[in-house]
Amino acid sequence: MLRRIAMGLGALLLLAAGALYYLLFTYGDPAVDPAWAVAGSADPPAGAVTARWTGTSTLVFSDGETTLVIDGWFSRPGPIQLLFGEIAPDLDAIERGLAHNELTRAAMVVPVHSHYDHAMDSPEVAKRTGALLVGSEATAQIGRGWGLPEEQIRVVGDGERLRFGAFEVVIHESRHFEFPDPVLRERALGDPEIREPLVPPVPAFDYKVGVPLAVEVRHPRGSLLVQGSAGFVPGGLSDADVDVLFLGTGGLGTQTEQYRETYWRETVDATSPSRIIPIHWDALFGPIEGPFRGSLRAAGFLAAGSETTLEFLREKEAGHPDLRFQTLPRYDPVVLY
Repeated sequence: MLRRIAMGLGALLLLAAGALYYLLFTYGDPAVDPAWAVAGSADPPAGAVTARWTGTSTLVFSDGETTLVIDGWFSRPGPIQLLFGEIAPDLDAIERGLAHNELTRAAMVVPVHSHYDHAMDSPEVAKRTGALLVGSEATAQIGRGWGLPEEQIRVVGDGERLRFGAFEVVIHESRHFEFPDPVLRERALGDPEIREPLVPPVPAFDYKVGVPLAVEVRHPRGSLLVQGSAGFVPGGLSDADVDVLFLGTGGLGTQTEQYRETYWRETVDATSPSRIIPIHWDALFGPIEGPFRGSLRAAGFLAAGSETTLEFLREKEAGHPDLRFQTLPRYDPVVLY
């Protein structure tokens, strides 16, 4: 009898361990159409503006003379560490990420907001590349906590314009994606400020959101806008017509149809791009090498939004035949214009 009970308990434990592994260490399908994938440009022509993508909303733009970085996030703390421990920049991962992007010098690194998956590594990227860390006061506090000198930190506000070589950067204050779950929304967005230098390792939620930004980048050859999070300020992008829109789509499928339509109107319709490149659709916990992965199964189990996101984007593609959808490869430069 005791043996049968022990065997039953053992089987239950194995089942629980298997379920836990499935939820926390395997991934769903990406919420993008494989037909949108474009190949890298093996030999970009001189003077072309190129983009490299690491994942999430980490992007590197260059015209061969000047390089700008969005986020610069390469660390990938795992779900157990994130939920129950403390996190800090992974210096080895940052070194690998910079090497894969062939990034040694940059003029600017700007996180689209100050959550860990955007801003945690940005001060180290600025330190290693000589870049100016640009962002909200919360981002500045992350930089100060990492020991970045004050002359390498620039706090910016809505409508501010910065010049780096032939690039002009225009800052638009935005909003973070509104998590439908009220507990998560309060923890991630309820108190947005970081009021003193943030010295890691710290719990993930200590990386407060700060002021989310949409980053417009203008160049004589063309223009682009990075909307890193699927949030919006009504009318906030009305004067930002661009050629290419890097559109944050993470979480869209968990929101209402009305929210998705309003988000599209306030970003895509407002900026009139000819190309959309979805970003922030890949796994936060996935490695920064190899193929992109969709959301962690646990996130998909709780939110179940990836299929809805993809259906929404495909409907928009079908309804806008002049609008090209593309997804970038990892690290390889792609000519934008």
